[in-house]
Amino acid sequence: MMGVELKINGARYAVVSDLHTHTRFSHGVGTIEANVRAAIALGLKQVGIADHGPGHIGFGVPRKRLAEMKAEIIRLRREHPEIEILFGVEANILVPDGRLDVKPNEYDYFDYICAGWHFGAVGGMTPAGIGSTLGNMARKTAKKAKSQQIRRNTDMIVGAILGGGMKFLTHPGVNAPVDMMEVAEAAAKTGTLLEINTSYMSITAEIIKKIMDTGVHFVINSDAHTPKRVGDFAEAAWLIEESGLDPARVVNLARI
Repeated sequence: MMGVELKINGARYAVVSDLHTHTRFSHGVGTIEANVRAAIALGLKQVGIADHGPGHIGFGVPRKRLAEMKAEIIRLRREHPEIEILFGVEANILVPDGRLDVKPNEYDYFDYICAGWHFGAVGGMTPAGIGSTLGNMARKTAKKAKSQQIRRNTDMIVGAILGGGMKFLTHPGVNAPVDMMEVAEAAAKTGTLLEINTSYMSITAEIIKKIMDTGVHFVINSDAHTPKRVGDFAEAAWLIEESGLDPARVVNLARI
């Protein structure tokens, strides 16, 4: 079998790729090679290395180290032809307009771009960024601030999606609550995938039911920060089953 088996409504499926894994180049604890070997052991067809973009003040990969990462991936491709190893980046979405910390003229350096909002991105050091961070931190204690912050977050995330170049939106809603209907509509319009992230499980069954009619598609990823979590997809099966999502709308899920 190729991939990690999930049982959904009594049928057997395989998740064939994990495109969101981190290494010690950002804030993971393993090497690129360790993630690759973990993916091979699981029978995955693809594994993606997607460390954080350079705009994060805590664990962004400095631009000068990207060439080192790419060289390591090229070496591993020669040694492991049994799996496709992709060089991605988890770009940081910056406020207020949804710019990414990876510049458009850098996109072709990577095999794909995924992106999400994170505390500590360089945009967070601007007045707008500080306001965004404080607003998100206060979202559970101030109802008015929560409503205003959801509006700002939604505009930011939708702006990033409509800006193009993003393969999938990582952990939608984590740390930055959004109007998921607006986000899903933008994603469907641009062909951007929404991530079912099995580390955070930020998309609930209720959310999927609500956004189903937009036609948006999904991708399952582990967001692994250690090699032993590569390919950890178990919770995705329950979510798909509970929400009634057609497995055909999950791009890395194949019927066995």
